[in-house]
Amino acid sequence: MATHYAHEYGHGHGQPAGTGHRLPAALRAPFEARAWRELGHVLLSLPISIVLFTWTVTMVSLGAGLLVTFLGVPVLAAALVGCRGFGALERARARGLLHLDVADPEPLRVPKPGALAWMGAVLKSGVSWRHLLYALVQFPWAVFSFSVAVTFWTVGWALLTYPLWFWVFPAYAGSGGLQLYGDAHHSVYLDNPFEITVTALVGLVFTLATPWLVRALTTVDGLLVRGLLGPSPLSARVEELESDRGVVVDTAAADLRRIERDLHDGAQARLVGLAMDLGLAKEKLQEDPRAAARMVEEAHGEVKTALQELRDLARGIHPAVLTDRGLDAALSSVASRCTVPVRVEVDLPARPAPAIEGIAYFTVSELLQNISKHSGARSASVDVWRSEDRLMLQVSDDGVGGADVSRGSGLAGLAGRLDAVDGILMVDSPAGGPTRVIAELPWRTRL
Repeated sequence: MATHYAHEYGHGHGQPAGTGHRLPAALRAPFEARAWRELGHVLLSLPISIVLFTWTVTMVSLGAGLLVTFLGVPVLAAALVGCRGFGALERARARGLLHLDVADPEPLRVPKPGALAWMGAVLKSGVSWRHLLYALVQFPWAVFSFSVAVTFWTVGWALLTYPLWFWVFPAYAGSGGLQLYGDAHHSVYLDNPFEITVTALVGLVFTLATPWLVRALTTVDGLLVRGLLGPSPLSARVEELESDRGVVVDTAAADLRRIERDLHDGAQARLVGLAMDLGLAKEKLQEDPRAAARMVEEAHGEVKTALQELRDLARGIHPAVLTDRGLDAALSSVASRCTVPVRVEVDLPARPAPAIEGIAYFTVSELLQNISKHSGARSASVDVWRSEDRLMLQVSDDGVGGADVSRGSGLAGLAGRLDAVDGILMVDSPAGGPTRVIAELPWRTRL
């Protein structure tokens, strides 16, 4: 759910902010496209809010008055549906003029077909009532912002251009210029060069300040659109949890397939071969005891190899050293199998919950495997510590760098696993190195 403004002040054609312009942003603002879009948004807000407010008040009042009969229910449902339609228009307007990308709220869920079920779903939907609240709140705010914006724009540009049109007063109005003060006995006109210049300078101040004032007004508009017309925080959290659940299910299925493949290709194949060798040795035991003894000795070696593969597989599922002695010993064991020297430092006041501890272990283990396979590093380090309610992991190496989560590598899968438990993966790996990967996990105390 990405909600953002596209910042244009300070951007040239394809140039980053702060480059390619000789004038500061304060002087460019009145002529930037963004300033005119925001002004257009404020100007359009008033007529749209009048229509929306009129629709809402009329339909809700009519529906409330008809609630003594059944006709009030469909009228109220129609009022809320109309507000939802205006909400879609407002999101599109904010997206086009303010570059504010607000996702659509959760759709209307009708439990069963039929008009009554549909009307009930509309009336029970929190999204519908938030749209109605937007219609009521937006109208007074639109009147205020329209009045302020139009006043500042017209006064600013009128005073700024005063040297160009002050001649209208002596030519057609019978006065020396714009009247600043006047009563029955005395009048002050802006008619000499000094006063005209000061008037233009005051207009310049108004003109330069107005875009920033309008931006402040449209910021409030953006907050209203985001808060009342976008998805609710609860629904966004539900969607995130559903997505995370899918990641967890996919990860678990991939792990099961990996374990099955490792068993099938490794220990299982060796045990099948071992059974065949022992059968042959049994047949040769009477006729060629020496050959049978040699085959039994080879089978003994195969048993050792199969046991080692099973231990490695069990360590990949959940190592016993992690359960018995915690992260410090488990990560030291992983580091000892890395192809480069690894310094491990674990500074934890207590052991985290087993689930978090296991995720931390496998995160570091996978990062160290990446270092062994891809980094070309000469040394690496692992640091683990607690920061408030977060478990922090940092894995660094002095390799060639260039690691990137966005390339869909193993880092992307690792980031997805961490995200499923409200974790974060940050990668700093410029070309040429060094590489630093920081992982954050929620801290949960072991019970």
